Amino acid sequence: MSVEQPLWRALTAYRVLTFVYVIGLYIYGYHHYTHPLGAGAYMAALGVWMACTFRLVASAERCTKQFLVGDLSIAVVGVLLTRVVDTHERIAAGVPTLPSIWTAGAVLGFAIKGGWRWAAVASAIVGVANVIEAGGFAQDTVHNVLLLWVASVAIGYVVEVARASERTLARALQIEAATRERERLARDIHDSVLQVLAMVQRRGAAIGGDAAELGRLAGEQEIALRTLVSSGVAPGGRESAEAAEAYEAVAVARSARDAKSAAPGEAAGEPRLCDLRALLAPHAGAQVSFAEPGAPVLLPAGAAAELAAAVGAALDNVRRHAGGDAQAWILVEDEPDGVIVTVRDDGPGIPHGRLADAEREGRLGVALSIRGRLRELGGSAELMSIPGQGTEVELRIPRRGKAKR
Repeated sequence: MSVEQPLWRALTAYRVLTFVYVIGLYIYGYHHYTHPLGAGAYMAALGVWMACTFRLVASAERCTKQFLVGDLSIAVVGVLLTRVVDTHERIAAGVPTLPSIWTAGAVLGFAIKGGWRWAAVASAIVGVANVIEAGGFAQDTVHNVLLLWVASVAIGYVVEVARASERTLARALQIEAATRERERLARDIHDSVLQVLAMVQRRGAAIGGDAAELGRLAGEQEIALRTLVSSGVAPGGRESAEAAEAYEAVAVARSARDAKSAAPGEAAGEPRLCDLRALLAPHAGAQVSFAEPGAPVLLPAGAAAELAAAVGAALDNVRRHAGGDAQAWILVEDEPDGVIVTVRDDGPGIPHGRLADAEREGRLGVALSIRGRLRELGGSAELMSIPGQGTEVELRIPRRGKAKR
């Protein structure tokens, strides 16, 4: 919700309440006016104006400049008309003008709509009208004018700060959405294109001949693509803004497509459940041992698929870095507050600082395919490795969307 909208609702209520107050003042001082019918005619005109423009202060879109000018004109006319319909003695004694504190609502409309500069101009016009009505710079008149000027300028400034904060928040949310979509695309690229290019490079070098040249080209494209994936969107600049908008558009389109193709239960807010064991069982084999609970491990289909993909990325790292003879174990634990999947191997382990070097080189298997996926699910991925003693990856996701830190 816009931070500005509550101010418009408050202004609407202020105008109504102060109008009732002004009518009360008129009724109370009816017999003291020099021309009570003239004052009554102004009150009637003010009531018609309020009825016709009531909805115009409901939002910034409806509150136009023309309305604000008309509203301020009604207030100024009422202030100046006080000299005609009231006695000089009452004016000198400091009795309220015909519109009284309703005038402040016209000035506040300028403050909310245009900020402190508009408020300063509108309050200055009202101040001049009050000085003319009082016939000079009386102490009470100057006090009221300065109070209105300071209050309206302060509110206008607060509105400008609130608008700037709202724009900053919107931009931050846009960048966050773009970053999440970029990480998702990077994970997909890492799990498919980059691995295929790496395999083509290895096989081409092993076969030789024309295949070696093809492998060399595949290796060059892999390096270029890894650099692109790991470069990120730099803050600031026209290019980064356009890239963020493009990624956001992709994210919105993907969300709309997923919503359209969702199952009836998912569309109603009830995600389809899936047994995680069925997704992890195909990984079992001669080199991979799979230990599972006796009962189904039910998770939302999307979360189960992402968790299974993270396990696949961990096993791919085992095959790639621990060698073809390395043994791996998958353990699934179904706890009341979440699901834990542990992937362990007996390979040589990961040297200290190797993961940081891999991220700088654009090799984002752990950063995106594993940790990125778990972060999107509100969970965590812990990697423990001792050189010479293997590596263990613990993947944990909550059941009720509570993030693990």
